Amino acid sequence: MCVRLLGLLLLTVCLLVSRANAAEPRPNIIFILCDDLGWRDVGCFGSTFHETPNIDRLAKRGVRFTQAYAASPLCSPTRSSILTGLYPARIGITSPACHLPQVQLEKKLQAAPPNVKVLSANTLTRLKTDYVTLAEVFRESGYATAHFGKWHLGHNLPASDGDRYEPRDQGFEFDFPHTPRAAGPGGGYLAPWQFINDVAIHGKPGEHIEDRMSAEAAKYIREHKDKPFYLNYWAFSVHGPWNARRDYIEHFQAKVDQKNPQHNPLYASMVRSLDDGVGRLLTAVDEAGIADRTIIVFFSDNGGYSYLPRATDPAGFADIPATSNLPLRSGKASLYEGGSREPCVVVWPGQVQAGTTNDSLLHSTDWFPTLLTMSGLKPPANMKLDGVDQTKTLLGQGPSRDRIFCHFPHGGEAQAKAHPGSKPGTYVRQGDWKLIRFHADNDDGSDRLELYNLKDDLGESQNLAAEKPKIVRELNELITGFLRDTEAVVPIRNPNYKAEAAKPSDDKPKPKAKAAAPAEDDDPKLQGWKARGCEAVVKAGIVTISGKNNAPFLGVGAGANGPAVVKLKARCPNGGDGKIEWLTPGGDVKAAKSVPFQLQPGDWQELAIEVPAAGALGILRVYVPAQKQAVEIDWIELKSAGKPKRWEF
Repeated sequence: MCVRLLGLLLLTVCLLVSRANAAEPRPNIIFILCDDLGWRDVGCFGSTFHETPNIDRLAKRGVRFTQAYAASPLCSPTRSSILTGLYPARIGITSPACHLPQVQLEKKLQAAPPNVKVLSANTLTRLKTDYVTLAEVFRESGYATAHFGKWHLGHNLPASDGDRYEPRDQGFEFDFPHTPRAAGPGGGYLAPWQFINDVAIHGKPGEHIEDRMSAEAAKYIREHKDKPFYLNYWAFSVHGPWNARRDYIEHFQAKVDQKNPQHNPLYASMVRSLDDGVGRLLTAVDEAGIADRTIIVFFSDNGGYSYLPRATDPAGFADIPATSNLPLRSGKASLYEGGSREPCVVVWPGQVQAGTTNDSLLHSTDWFPTLLTMSGLKPPANMKLDGVDQTKTLLGQGPSRDRIFCHFPHGGEAQAKAHPGSKPGTYVRQGDWKLIRFHADNDDGSDRLELYNLKDDLGESQNLAAEKPKIVRELNELITGFLRDTEAVVPIRNPNYKAEAAKPSDDKPKPKAKAAAPAEDDDPKLQGWKARGCEAVVKAGIVTISGKNNAPFLGVGAGANGPAVVKLKARCPNGGDGKIEWLTPGGDVKAAKSVPFQLQPGDWQELAIEVPAAGALGILRVYVPAQKQAVEIDWIELKSAGKPKRWEF
């Protein structure tokens, strides 16, 4: 904390000097960050199915970057890079686990069972308060600072008296709707909103959260038109769960073209609601009369979800990939281009030429120094930054960087089958060449290398590593230097790995799900838990759950009183949303209450979900993500006022 206080003191001195020298009013900053929006998901970047008139209107006011990259193929790491200007490898947040209750602040590898080939990183679960954030720099310079939407960089524990990690602790004066514990819009986008704890925020039934949130942001813009402001609009869209306005779904159903790679009406409707929100922000800026002094950034935190969605909407579109990133390969959670190349628009009135395109490399770490320079400010003296000031690039004076890095120490064999390129690895792109190092992925435990020329092979279909050894050697040395400089957690071969242990889950096709068994036939190995809407098989101490409908769950008689905490250790190839539901003894199923949780894609993780129940719990249900890939549970624990109950399967 002393380091941070010293940094803020130096920052204040620098900003006072900068402000004294400023001759013109500071520009406003609006940073629009989408969640999971793909490179080709909007009209101005090539979509012919999705409708984004407002985002397209924004692009006409500024410059489109065609080669802009997120620091990670998953959300929280990229978010941390934007706020600090540092690589996620340096920070230690390499996976979206910042909603977990555990405060994990140490960079290290995590253990794995014998069927996992490579040990991956045990990601940090909070953005450390040692870092000076972009919001703190703006706030110290006299800006009003506000955060709207998803945070996913850490939340405070109820009884914690230590460091604090929420937006208002990291430089933002205002935070709406204040959901730092939410990994996504748990329960859905349409009101009533289950993921918002503030009872003062009520939505009309069916109201979309982006409609409400953008209306509040527009109000903030109008109220602060006479004072410079830095506003984060970090949308929940278009992250799962997969639901949307019914009228929008019907609209897109009528225009589906099966020949179009993008043809999921549900996802298109989610993109449309995102665009509606952007439109409200633009209208507010125009009506407030501040368009000529407002910088607007439009960006996404990782690649598009080009896989089969979990459809929670009654219409159901689970058999259609949510989106397509073509011609890019793969999507979210992948080290291929579809995982981290992003749509990007920058509006800088009076500086950038409107309606232009720029092919220079841009990286999410660059926003920190670039936005400060655009605002006439400087970062604190001696502050470490990985980002590059892109101001000259914006002004058309040539590229500012010649290489980018991405470190993703997660994923594995099962994940890569569903999401190609989702394995522990690191890539460097320099010029047209891109080298991916998949850590410990060869049979002998050595790293496996893939080299692509993106100018000739944007879809990364031809691995040229064997043909270009000199280029491979040069780029591989850059990766080694990057990993060393950032003190990255580098995945290694699991010393306990046994190839034969991996075959049942990774190499053999899974048996087709059987019809739902009657209650009296539930497997005794489940120790009283009943499988509903799914098939649950216990083998080697692990429950493997294969869903048969959109609401698979395990249920058990709780025999306990609330409040309580449900803990479980689970893993899920694709990740997804679940919930803990409870029914009072003899109560109507319709009166059941629940709290959401989210499983991140990939490795084993331990969750602790608070159950704010009063009195007897009755029936307890653990709903898991409904998907084609199996969900595995190692153990479940119920902790209440009495003796904890634990099921070791």
